[in-house]
Amino acid sequence: MVTQVSAITLVLALVLQCTAATAQERIKLRISSATKTLGYGPLWIASRMGFFERQGLDVDLVVIRASDVGIQALAGGSLEIAGSASDAPIAAIEKGLDLVIVGGIINGLTQSIMAAKKFKTYSDLRGATLGAISLTSGVTFALRQVLKVKGLEYPRDYKLLVIGGTPQTYAALAAGSIDAAALSLPVNYAAEEQGFNEIGRFVDVIPNYQLAALSAKRSWAERNRGVLVRVMKAMAQTMRWIHQNKEPAVDYLAKEMNLKREHARRGWEFYTASKMWHPDGDLNVDGLQAVTQIYWEQTQSKGNLPSAAKYIDQSYLRGALKELTAR
Repeated sequence: MVTQVSAITLVLALVLQCTAATAQERIKLRISSATKTLGYGPLWIASRMGFFERQGLDVDLVVIRASDVGIQALAGGSLEIAGSASDAPIAAIEKGLDLVIVGGIINGLTQSIMAAKKFKTYSDLRGATLGAISLTSGVTFALRQVLKVKGLEYPRDYKLLVIGGTPQTYAALAAGSIDAAALSLPVNYAAEEQGFNEIGRFVDVIPNYQLAALSAKRSWAERNRGVLVRVMKAMAQTMRWIHQNKEPAVDYLAKEMNLKREHARRGWEFYTASKMWHPDGDLNVDGLQAVTQIYWEQTQSKGNLPSAAKYIDQSYLRGALKELTAR
């Protein structure tokens, strides 16, 4: 009996030690999201629904609205991982900063140009004032490219007023402070219900584009490969859960993003069917090449257009997927 009790005591002690060790191994990380909208929903699900936690990660998810500011925070060490427009790390890398893109968040363009009632076509926007998140963000670069294809040049033919992300630009549009804005899906549905006109969808002009991505300092990523693989495992599991659990995902996103459930449902259907939320959290490399080309043209960069491969390292995600497959 004494031997049995001693054995049980030993097992309990070992379990407690393992539990304590696991608790000590929890890694604190700071991750940014450029906005709190449906498109960035996977980051919020990973954080709020325990996907990061299951990988032993204690994540502080913060909103840094301007992507270039988020990338500056990443470069300065205030963040470990930045969720931002993908052109922001490209610009930073071209300036010599030690950054790398490691995964995708939004693998395409979901914006529509929504305008006040008197504007019905692209040509009607000549002389209009459009809201923007910044003058140098991915969405603004894409907006300028769409309008350029439709015959409108900036700043000759229209003005850009820096307002903020989709929630802020929609509020400014509703208040009459601007004439038009690029609104992310599903906020464009709400604008349409309020009587605003859809001038056009970005994706109809630029079908292939990597809108938002996860970036890290390359030196940090190399020193902390195991940690970054765990981050990518959490993101892959999050994306799979979103794709495989429509109703719970819609319920959560509607509540967390303060959306009508019908809008969240239509958004979920669009993002998953189009794989703008990749089922494993991977990048759209061809889309990133399109971003690079647009960035190169709009910044009038010199030299040959780089390959998108210059900016990415998919080995962390590959390692994560290998571990998930081996389970």
